[in-house]
Amino acid sequence: MAKTTKKETTDKKNEPKADTKRSWKLSKQQKFVLGCLLVLFSIALLVAFISFYVNGQWQTDQSAVSHLEDRTEVVQNWLGKFGAYLADLIVYKGFGIASFIFVRLFFLTGLFLALEMSTKKLKGTWFWDLFAIIIVSVLFGFFATSAPELGGTIGYELNLFLQDYIGKTGTLLTLLFGLIVYLIFKIKVSPEKIQSYFDSTKNELKSELDSIKKQQQHQEPESAYNLEEFAIEEEDPELDNIHLKKDDTKFEINKEALKPTITNSSEIDLNPILKPVEMNINPATEAPVHHNEEFVIEKAEEEDIIEENLASRLVADFGLFDPTLDLSNYKFPTIELLKEYSTGGITINQEELEENKNKIVDTLRNYKIEIAQIKATVGPSVTLYEIVPEAGIRISKIKSLEDDIALSLSALGIRIIAPIPGKGTIGIEVPNKTPTMVSMKSVIGSAKFQEAEMELPIALGKTISNETFVVDLAKMPHLLMAGATGQGKSVGLNAVLTSLLYKKHPAEVKFVLVDPKKVELTLFNKIERHYLAKLPDTEDAIITDNAKVVNTLNSLCTEMDNRYSLLKDAMVRNIKEYNEKFKSRKLNPEAGHRFLPYIVLVVDEFADLIMTAGKEVEIPIARLAQLARAIGIHLIIATQRPSVNVITGLIKANFPARIAFRVTSKIDSRTILDTQGADQLIGRGDLLYSNGNDVIRVQCAFIDTPEVEKITDFIGSQKAYATAYLLPEFVGEETGINLDMDISERDTLFREAAEIIVNAQQGSASLLQRKLKLGYNRAGRLIDQLEAAGIVGPFEGSKARNVNILDLSALDQFFNNEQN
Repeated sequence: MAKTTKKETTDKKNEPKADTKRSWKLSKQQKFVLGCLLVLFSIALLVAFISFYVNGQWQTDQSAVSHLEDRTEVVQNWLGKFGAYLADLIVYKGFGIASFIFVRLFFLTGLFLALEMSTKKLKGTWFWDLFAIIIVSVLFGFFATSAPELGGTIGYELNLFLQDYIGKTGTLLTLLFGLIVYLIFKIKVSPEKIQSYFDSTKNELKSELDSIKKQQQHQEPESAYNLEEFAIEEEDPELDNIHLKKDDTKFEINKEALKPTITNSSEIDLNPILKPVEMNINPATEAPVHHNEEFVIEKAEEEDIIEENLASRLVADFGLFDPTLDLSNYKFPTIELLKEYSTGGITINQEELEENKNKIVDTLRNYKIEIAQIKATVGPSVTLYEIVPEAGIRISKIKSLEDDIALSLSALGIRIIAPIPGKGTIGIEVPNKTPTMVSMKSVIGSAKFQEAEMELPIALGKTISNETFVVDLAKMPHLLMAGATGQGKSVGLNAVLTSLLYKKHPAEVKFVLVDPKKVELTLFNKIERHYLAKLPDTEDAIITDNAKVVNTLNSLCTEMDNRYSLLKDAMVRNIKEYNEKFKSRKLNPEAGHRFLPYIVLVVDEFADLIMTAGKEVEIPIARLAQLARAIGIHLIIATQRPSVNVITGLIKANFPARIAFRVTSKIDSRTILDTQGADQLIGRGDLLYSNGNDVIRVQCAFIDTPEVEKITDFIGSQKAYATAYLLPEFVGEETGINLDMDISERDTLFREAAEIIVNAQQGSASLLQRKLKLGYNRAGRLIDQLEAAGIVGPFEGSKARNVNILDLSALDQFFNNEQN
């Protein structure tokens, strides 16, 4: 009873604090009003400061400032007595001309509040601008001692204070050090950038001077009059051109030097002090305190978007042979073709984080599990709470509380990772109440994707830590995508294809697209002669008829065998080494060698393909999955549930890379990933990626149909190859079996076998094996003879053959008719 009373007392003490904290939080309307007030105040400061320096008004208003209560007093400031007072206080008695930086600070602060933008960058702006105000004020106080209005009273007095202790030289060195710190940390000036700038300028000037000297040498045989005329021309237009070129070069160098830097700080420290110990709280941290726990919440920074598609200028060095020569003017799709869906990036709801954290801590405490530390990482759709339990707590005990934590949080799906691989923590993934959509533009435009040095880079989306997730298809080497209907598989396929279109030239990659639904991948028909591959004498490159899939897969197997023969002749082990050798002109095209593009086979709704074609599809898929990696053929297969009858163990073993969208049961999750977790996803592109080691949660980038149409229209409108990439011609075996129709050569057990088949109404060789105790070969011959006689129907894949005779009386009549 004593413990309960103590707990109730503690809760009562904490409740008023929480309520008091909530009452100080500004509403949206209050923020907007305060922001507008600060913007207008900054404009008023600007007017007052400018009029302070115009026509020396600071001198005329100096005496009037001390008598502002006198309404008859006249001032020259454009903002009246209030402006004169502000200018005297902030400029003359303050920081001098450096006070103009205050105008910028108040304007930005008001703008951020009015538009409800992130205040993290604003904190850095305040710090560095205040730093600059002090440095600039002291600088003017040091150099302009005769003009006190430039440095202000504070700058002048700080300068004298420093000179009294470290002298003029020490003061100057201190100011120089402050400038260096500001340039390095704020302006991002580095020694490498300075050196590269001077080197490039020096080289440019040297090249221009060399060109002038060559022109002079060329003019030397001419008359003196011509030399004078040349000298006159050199003084006027040529030197101007030189300066112009120099300036242009300078601009280009600075543009290249300012590459975007990606910083990510989405981790939020939620360090609960669950026991009465002393806290070291940073006074600069402003966060609500509840249950004596400390919060340090930082918003995840959005990655810089590179507006230009780097693939268009990061052209590979192909040596002597350039495979892109046929389409040398090909232009990669621009970033502007994609739509930006998210406007303000990830928004952190501090109250939601506080509430979820308290519920997690309380739920675990109810089961006598104490927490030493807790930290939150906010992602686009999910927040990861990393907890460190007290010593002696069993991990399995926390993992078993998954449903209890989900109940207390009232969340759609809670996923517990115990422990997180590579960390000594336990992860609890909680969906955000307001998830953020990840646009394909933000992923494609990220520096991580644009500067990725991969053979087949794929940008899937963003992780929980808000980092762009980029993987290499060439190293997977095949990808299996699965998930329930409507959870994002088709959008994921479009994201994969779009990533490759933005990075690879049509000469470097080809797609073989299989679309049983006939509506998902047909958008890519417009780029048939650029990127697609097909069989000869085939109208459509995108395969929608399952009957044609078998021929295409067998053709890919033939292409695989042909490529392995080329690798053998070239004495290399993989396609990368082969293409490098071919581009270096070390392989003879007359001997059959050619540049080999990567081939990506994409199959949507693989289960439907297996149901209709069965073994005829399974065998070539298994061959490609096992052998095709080294010669550049990669498979991407999408299905709803990769059960054993859809994807056999032989195929599944060769698909170490798996993507699982949301499924309905733990069994389905284990079928896809060999572990649970996919049943706890929240849908709408939420996925788990596994490549045999760790399981990574990713929010798939969203790309809509109009965006895909814009990209394919942009590519399709350009010059293309004469035809699509042609695969080897494949002539399938005859579908009918040439059976012996001679009755005299039938098996002695033919009639008995016919009776068994008619009785069972099931035409299968295994039935004859069991009933007649035969081997497989003889039972198979009997089935062939029964098919030739018309008793059973033809082979239909995994289905049993149809029996054409209904009963034994009809069978007797059949034999009587044969004898007659």
